[in-house]
Amino acid sequence: MQTNFLPELLADPDTALAEKILRKCVHCGFCTATCPTFLELGDELDSPRGRIWLIKEMLETGRPADTETVTHLDRCLTCLSCMTTCPSGVDYMHLVDHARAHVAKTHTRAPLDRAYRRLLAAVIPNPTLFRLALIGATLARPFARLMPKAFSALFALAPKSVPRPSWVDAPQTIAATGEKRLRVALLNGCAQTVLDTAINEATVRLLARLGVEVVVAEGMGCCGALEHHMGETDAAHARAAKNIAAWTREIDGAGLDAIVVNTSGCGTTVKDYGHMFRNDPAHAADAARVSGLARDVSEVLATLEIEAALVPGPRPRVAYHSACSMQHGQKITTLPMELLAKAGFETVSIPESHVCCGSAGTYNILQPELAGRLRDRKLAAIASVSPDVIAAGNIGCMTQIGSGTTTPIVHTVELLDWATGGPVPEGLEAFTETKKVLA
Repeated sequence: MQTNFLPELLADPDTALAEKILRKCVHCGFCTATCPTFLELGDELDSPRGRIWLIKEMLETGRPADTETVTHLDRCLTCLSCMTTCPSGVDYMHLVDHARAHVAKTHTRAPLDRAYRRLLAAVIPNPTLFRLALIGATLARPFARLMPKAFSALFALAPKSVPRPSWVDAPQTIAATGEKRLRVALLNGCAQTVLDTAINEATVRLLARLGVEVVVAEGMGCCGALEHHMGETDAAHARAAKNIAAWTREIDGAGLDAIVVNTSGCGTTVKDYGHMFRNDPAHAADAARVSGLARDVSEVLATLEIEAALVPGPRPRVAYHSACSMQHGQKITTLPMELLAKAGFETVSIPESHVCCGSAGTYNILQPELAGRLRDRKLAAIASVSPDVIAAGNIGCMTQIGSGTTTPIVHTVELLDWATGGPVPEGLEAFTETKKVLA
């Protein structure tokens, strides 16, 4: 693509990078075939190709973002399916990140929209505030019709009950069972520690059982993804810097073999810390080290002898949902299914597995109508393979999909923990009892 950036704008390294990315796009249109919003809306400006054109028009003159550009950028899920499809290697992820930062700096949103986004950015990354908000939403659900329409998505996604804080949340070191093979740090996350405490608990049990010492580092918190995708760069970097400092202390102390992330959306961001801080002399080196050690939990489990720890028992039919941040962001495609198969589970692929479920961080809150359409599309695809349980590696997807189905949905590590001696995941108790009767 030809660009005409004002020379003075290219002095900014982020803008210079955006210009290089734009030049790679040849507008071939391959990306439109896999873009969820284009598949649903059929609008060229709601495709990656259309958004790239809007971004170019905005950035090459340095003008403030207009309402049309903001509308179509807001509708982008950042699922990154376009990057998997693109034959030219266009780095859409970093291009749209820069575009959203420009929007945040130059565009004034409507008062309610602005307040709503600030509320989400303040509450969700803070487990205490988020827990209180969910408890309030659960109690207020009977009165949801009387609330402003903007809050309807929050009530729809709020769980029926909010679990108590987990013992895993506190800074600590969990010893390996038997001979220690690895020492890793675990990112507990923010929303996940409130929505589903079973995930981190299963992760710690499973890793310890396989000979891994797990550290919950002092000072570690939200990865910064939520604010990063809203274009709030300073706030996102502040959160990321705290994690980098916390993990660097562990690296320089007793050492780390990996930084384990069991929420793929967070994992994509942590693996990108090196890029985020590339122009920051105070953090660049440590950020690069952290990114280099970041691993999805499935990547670590693949290096361990999980087969040796298996226990006999019933295994349900599993439909594995590959989160966009897993398959497109981190390029981890078949590994979780391979681990489940090794553990004795019958695994089935979901049709249209490349199409986003509509979760996408806060997308299902900020764009509930379109997110709902994508969720229903995903649910229809899942129903076509008739699973006993749905497995995923991202809490956002689990919440989104779980809001529209009675089929149990659990994290992949919960199934692997169960297969190696851990408790039965919630929702599968009836399955195990039925199997015992039939036996």
